[in-house]
Amino acid sequence: MPAHVLIADDDPSILLSLEFLMKKQGYQVLIARDGTEAYDLLQQHRPDVLLLDIMMPGMNGYELCTYVRQTPGFERVKVVFLSAKSKEVDIQQGYKAGADLYLPKPFSTRELAAKVRELIQLNPTAGNA
Repeated sequence: MPAHVLIADDDPSILLSLEFLMKKQGYQVLIARDGTEAYDLLQQHRPDVLLLDIMMPGMNGYELCTYVRQTPGFERVKVVFLSAKSKEVDIQQGYKAGADLYLPKPFSTRELAAKVRELIQLNPTAGNA
């Protein structure tokens, strides 16, 4: 069974391009247009990887990541921040919230695909949820 990737971003063009990229890599893809929708999808589907924007309506990416890291049952979920917030303080805050990876926008789709693949390979139960 393919791994599940949840993409949360309030920019429709980024959602569309990331959805296409992740499906092309063979993953099952879930889409959230804001933090609250992402939170709801997390509860229902328990994805293997979260691709999170930081600045979103509802819950922001930092809050979602912190929730994932503090909630039993989400220990194996990998979190990747994709954000225009590229200052060192923002990146450090992302890692402090529990991110596995932080890629400032604009990012290389080839690099993102490779990093997601690496994160999924680190999780022996990916795709089995």
